[in-house]
Amino acid sequence: MIRELADYERLRHLCVSTEGDLERALFGVPARAEVLVGTESGVPVCFALFFHNFSTFLGKPGLYLEDLFVRPAHRRKGYGRAMLVALAGLARDRDCGRFEWSVLDWNEPAIRFYESLGATVLPDWRITRVTGDALDRLAALTQDVPHDAGQAKGM
Repeated sequence: MIRELADYERLRHLCVSTEGDLERALFGVPARAEVLVGTESGVPVCFALFFHNFSTFLGKPGLYLEDLFVRPAHRRKGYGRAMLVALAGLARDRDCGRFEWSVLDWNEPAIRFYESLGATVLPDWRITRVTGDALDRLAALTQDVPHDAGQAKGM
C-alpha cells in the first residue's frame, strides 16, 4: 500500500523503503513508528502510519500522522474517517497536545475531507526537509559549529 500511496501522490521516485526498513521502524527497539491497518474481510484496505513528536509551546507530546492511505476501491466507505477518529482517540489517551499531518496542496478532496472533520490547514507553514546527500553535507558541517553548541542534553 505504501507504493500505491507513492503512486497516488506522484512521488514513486522517492519511495525507496524496504520491508526490512519498515520492520525495523515498527518492531525494533525502540520502535520509531506505529501503524494502524484497516481490513475488510481479512484483507488490508487502508493504513495510517504515525509517530510522536513534541510541542515546546504546549509542553506535551503530539501525534504526527505521516501517511494515511485507503485503497481506491474502498474509499468513501468510512475507512479514512475511522482511522482519523482512532488516532484522535489515541492522541487523547496519550495526553497529546495536538494531532497533526500534512496534505499536498493539490489534493483538494483530501483537504475538504479533513476540514469537514474540523481540521485546519495551516496556510503559513511550509515543510522544510533535508535528505540524502544534502543531509550528509549538513551533518558534515560539525567543524563549523561552536565547541559548546552540541552540549545540550543528549548530544
